[in-house]
Amino acid sequence: MEKLKVTLVQSELNWHDKASNFMLFDHLLESNISETDLIILPEMFTTGFTMKAEDYAEKMEGDTVSWLKDQAKRFDSCITGSAIIEENGSYYNRLLWVTPDGNVQHYDKRHRFSLAGEQNYYSAGCDRKVFELKGWRIFPQICFDLRFPVFSRNDLEYDLAFYIANWPERRSHAWRTLLPARAIENQSYVIGVNRVGKDGNDVLYRGDSALIDPLGKMVSKIKPHEEIVQTFTLDAEELKKVREKFKFLNDRDQFEIKL
Repeated sequence: MEKLKVTLVQSELNWHDKASNFMLFDHLLESNISETDLIILPEMFTTGFTMKAEDYAEKMEGDTVSWLKDQAKRFDSCITGSAIIEENGSYYNRLLWVTPDGNVQHYDKRHRFSLAGEQNYYSAGCDRKVFELKGWRIFPQICFDLRFPVFSRNDLEYDLAFYIANWPERRSHAWRTLLPARAIENQSYVIGVNRVGKDGNDVLYRGDSALIDPLGKMVSKIKPHEEIVQTFTLDAEELKKVREKFKFLNDRDQFEIKL
């Protein structure tokens, strides 16, 4: 495994305005990225967290996937974020993972946010995914997934887990608590990327995007309420040292997750 450069994009989102969000991220990426391996955008980065799935859904051949392919090629890096995708008559909050050569993989959000009625508009994902990059095994998750530790349990031998979100300020204590918990229990780097600003439902988001090391230490916390793009380097050797010194993953329980 090599060192991994990861760029976190904590930004506002223009409500239900895909074109404006493309322009926003074009500017943010062009102004702040010189070299990176992975760019992480927030959940539903083209629309904000909306229940109007039918109105704003795209196909996998649509504008969002095309834009992501362009950015991956432009910066010679992987890029990821979620968008509303329609497939076979169902709608998904789908995390898209796009590589510079144009390859597209995806993870569909498993845990739909019932407090907002997400389950009434979006179908649940039925797979746990691991993507590979420069020898790193990377576990993608979306927002509400963070509250379910069994689903995140590191029986997949991953090295980095990341959570993209539209996580409201009024529940920010849970966000700031659970991200380090996922790192500690899974002896993994953990990244959280959350949006800032207000959405069309007048919900406020403070961000609190962060990088946490395998011992649960906050390596870097991005300032709340600010639109910021920051790049961090993850050290595979540090991860290896932690796992060799504290062999806690050897004592993992064996279980089966029924999806």
